[in-house]
Amino acid sequence: MADVVLKHVEKVYPFIEKENRRFGRSSKKRLEEKTKKNNLQITENGVLAVQDFSIEIKDGEFIVLVGPSGCGKSTTLRMIAGLEEITSGELFIDGKLCNAIEPKDRDIAMVFQSYALYPHMTVYDNIAYPLKFVKYKDPLPDNPDNVRHLKQTEVEERVLAACKLLDIEELLNRKPKNLSGGQRQRVAIGRAIVRNPKVLLMDEPLSNLDAKLRNQMRAEIINLREKIKTTFIYVTHDQIEAMTLGDRIVVMKDGVIQQIDAPQDVYEHPRNLFVSGFIGSPRMNYFDADLAVKDGKYKVVLENGYTVIPCEEKQERLRNNKVEAQKIILGVRPDHISIADEGIECKVRVSELMGASSHIHAEIVDDDYSSSNLQNDIIAIIQNNGSYKNYVGQTLKFGFNGNVVHLFNIDTEKNLEF
Repeated sequence: MADVVLKHVEKVYPFIEKENRRFGRSSKKRLEEKTKKNNLQITENGVLAVQDFSIEIKDGEFIVLVGPSGCGKSTTLRMIAGLEEITSGELFIDGKLCNAIEPKDRDIAMVFQSYALYPHMTVYDNIAYPLKFVKYKDPLPDNPDNVRHLKQTEVEERVLAACKLLDIEELLNRKPKNLSGGQRQRVAIGRAIVRNPKVLLMDEPLSNLDAKLRNQMRAEIINLREKIKTTFIYVTHDQIEAMTLGDRIVVMKDGVIQQIDAPQDVYEHPRNLFVSGFIGSPRMNYFDADLAVKDGKYKVVLENGYTVIPCEEKQERLRNNKVEAQKIILGVRPDHISIADEGIECKVRVSELMGASSHIHAEIVDDDYSSSNLQNDIIAIIQNNGSYKNYVGQTLKFGFNGNVVHLFNIDTEKNLEF
């Protein structure tokens, strides 16, 4: 195991000045056009893919980097692995500065999205292959600096131990083409852990699997983490993987860290509008509202006059931050909305039966709640309590309590509580 520290790490992809003869545009111009779509920052030196990335990962911790495509999470992982050069900043693994150290000398292993198995090799040979390059000091009387490779018996012992851990002992003589997606992924993980690396990097390892296999492999990774003592850094765009696997989550957007926190804290206390919308399914509901304050007491008033009083915990945070009266974006998660006598009047368009609960999609009547570019509908999760009721076509009122609301500044989109 090892701790991993990144200090102000940045990655810039430089412009390559080469004319595109077919379209008559330089590579710089084409890259700028592509970058504008991703909202990445363009500097004189190139495109800033990752900026000011700083984190201290503890020995044995499981960290998940999560965010939409193009946010820089895989680039960050590849910089830790040594597959991408760090433009600026420092990377320490087990207290050792690793910026200039070759990937093979960092004592790390990586599991790729595409498995990257050798098709002509059996499962045994694929897993054993990294051990060919492992060397150990074996001092001799006349040569105290002598090093040696692993003996064949040692290689076999390690491979069999990894296969037993992953329950793939019966697959040792098969080749990758004769394996299912889940089996190939287990082999890829086995090849990574057989070296007993200090740090295990995983780049969206489950994205090529179907939903059932993803659930199964997620559980196996959790079990694997309990059995092997190493530091995990895991990249995914799937928030379910992030919430279930990580000790802490790093939420990224456009190359910038948005929030680093425990999964439950990210869900319950999102630091900004992006995090609140990215983490949680179905998405959070947003409404235009006014935050009023009188005698140190805050209240939120929606466009139709519906009033919500934040709980005392939220009141205290707002007072500590000296938040003034202002127009805000009010956020409420679907599982915190219920059918009520007072609230936001909506007409139900869709009711999705999910078993124990129903996902209600309702259009706001006389949409006075979202004068900006916010949604004009509500998503609510209603518990069925043993019997399903179809609300489609009905006009209902939806309400929520003050202990579940999230208050965001319209301009900065930051959570006013933090």
